Amino acid sequence: MSRVGKKPIPVPSGVKVNVTDRIEVQGPKGKLTVPIPSGITLEQAAGKIELKRESDAYAALHGLTRALLANAVTGVSTGFVRELEITGVGYRADVKGNIVNFALGYSHPIEFLLPAGIDCKIEKQTAITLSGIDKEALGQIAANMRALRPPDPYKNKGVRYKGEILRKKAGKAGAGAKGSK
Repeated sequence: MSRVGKKPIPVPSGVKVNVTDRIEVQGPKGKLTVPIPSGITLEQAAGKIELKRESDAYAALHGLTRALLANAVTGVSTGFVRELEITGVGYRADVKGNIVNFALGYSHPIEFLLPAGIDCKIEKQTAITLSGIDKEALGQIAANMRALRPPDPYKNKGVRYKGEILRKKAGKAGAGAKGSK
């Protein structure tokens, strides 16, 4: 039984939902499309959208489609934001147009091309704010940026999500430990 799929999706004012072979959601920030799997139907009434399924065999798709549609409605009305932090001496980022230049301790700078629909703002050279209407694409871009230099477990240097809690490992024991003469 899908609890997520049963929740109605509130549609804010200014957002239009058009149903054809797929769901097109248009709002003040842009336009997104969500595919409709077979076995799932859509009902619109009084500023709400409800998804129905033919049988319990479509329970997983029911919840998935509802979550994707809710993310599309939120994206075109308010948008999504993902924040990253850069930690480390000499580590920094700079944005020019749709290219983000990273200095992450490698022998060369890294150029990261932003796709259309994703905006980047950099404050203090170490705080990156990504924004866009597509939650999936925004999360993937943030993950790709983090993968350029994941946080080091010993010094915690690298690119991390804002608020990400890291466990710092203890380093090697000193040279004066057991067995040395």
